[in-house]
Amino acid sequence: MSTKYETVIGLEVHVQLATKTKAFCACSTKFGARANTQVCPVCLGLPGVLPVFNKKAFEYAIKLAIALGCEIQRVVKFDRKNYYYPDLPKNYQISQFDMPLAYNGKITVEEDASGASRSIGVTRAHLEEDAGKLIHDARLPFSYIDLNRTGTPLLEIVSEPEIRSPDEAHKYLTVLKQIIEYLEISDCNMEEGSLRCDANVSIREKGARKLGSKVEIKNLNSFKAVRDALRFEEIRQEEVLEDGEIISQETRLWDENKNVTISMRAKEAAHDYRYFPEPDLVPFEVKEEEVEIIRDTMPELPAEKIKRFETEYKLGHKDVEVLVSRKDIADLFEEVEKNVKKAQIAANWIKGEVMKHLKEKSTDVKGLNLDPVNLSKIIQMVEDGTISGLSAKEVLAVCLETGDDPDDIVKKKGFKQVSDEGELESSIENVIKKNQKSVNDYKNGKTNALGFLVGQVMKETKGKANPKLAGEMLRKKIT
Repeated sequence: MSTKYETVIGLEVHVQLATKTKAFCACSTKFGARANTQVCPVCLGLPGVLPVFNKKAFEYAIKLAIALGCEIQRVVKFDRKNYYYPDLPKNYQISQFDMPLAYNGKITVEEDASGASRSIGVTRAHLEEDAGKLIHDARLPFSYIDLNRTGTPLLEIVSEPEIRSPDEAHKYLTVLKQIIEYLEISDCNMEEGSLRCDANVSIREKGARKLGSKVEIKNLNSFKAVRDALRFEEIRQEEVLEDGEIISQETRLWDENKNVTISMRAKEAAHDYRYFPEPDLVPFEVKEEEVEIIRDTMPELPAEKIKRFETEYKLGHKDVEVLVSRKDIADLFEEVEKNVKKAQIAANWIKGEVMKHLKEKSTDVKGLNLDPVNLSKIIQMVEDGTISGLSAKEVLAVCLETGDDPDDIVKKKGFKQVSDEGELESSIENVIKKNQKSVNDYKNGKTNALGFLVGQVMKETKGKANPKLAGEMLRKKIT
């Protein structure tokens, strides 16, 4: 986008809270059950039923409110948001209108590699219930409906229109997701609909105070999709204005295959949802003592952990960002570091081999079946020269596959390094005889030649030679 315009973005994020039961009834929220098997008269909105608010959903929402530095409403009131949609059997949604649970919060994002940061306001965070799910099949003249999701507790987090670029929107979402995962109030699985995002975007000439016409983008199922859709909209809206036309206030869908937004419906004015207080749920007071009890259960949040890791472990900011990106990875690092007492080495292993296996298996540390004690043993074996770094990677792979003790794997596979000069003597002699050119190169000042010769010793001993000892012995023999 040209420097003539600036972008204004606001995000609406819906988070399914990880309660075992729904917001206002005892139906299970477990994902993947057979369609329409986790429903009851309450979540179907049948006549004569009464909702009962899920206390755990309330506690989870308060946790996030505290983490975002929000003010907390002292009286919780629910409202009915009235609208018809096929997957909303009651024809209304229990939500919060004029008195959201939390408001006036903020999310801090890094602006650039220098570590400079900027705070983006959180307008409100309110509780509501989810709708069901429509399943479309282009081959059929009708759609299916699954109401299992109906009534699942949602927390909607609305940002101020203070995000100024698609990249900043991506950072905002990444930080928000990270906080939610650390609080363990949602799994944030976008593929399963646990975290969903709508983006509102407009552009205006730089220096203008009035906001441009807002376009809402739906159907965003990944943070990458959010960023890509916003980038497309920036360019599209600029082209509309440069052609002397007016940007329509509308809702658009993101087509990930074509990388374009498509007009869905005009949005000339706000919907009249005819909100009114939910008559079946009595307002209740949020006492300060309740909030403080919840505050006492709060874990160390990502921003705090980043500062502590940099100070306590003397690690660089980039290393710490990777380690703290997920709570399970940060916890693994601390467990391993506790045993090896070398923070940078522990960090390197987790950033390298462990992250590689996590990515390959598309899982978390728990799913990887990695015992921190076993990883510590493998690292220690490399440090004390028992096995080579190459062998250590193989030991880790076997350990993850079988769960066997690293000591047993090393014995069984014969990975133990040869660290005895007598045992290496003949291999060193053979390498020198077979590689006279490299020997001469080293004598003539080409120090890289020694690395090649060490590699040949490793090859000769099938990777069992201690490379440090091999290098020392070669140096003595040649000089």
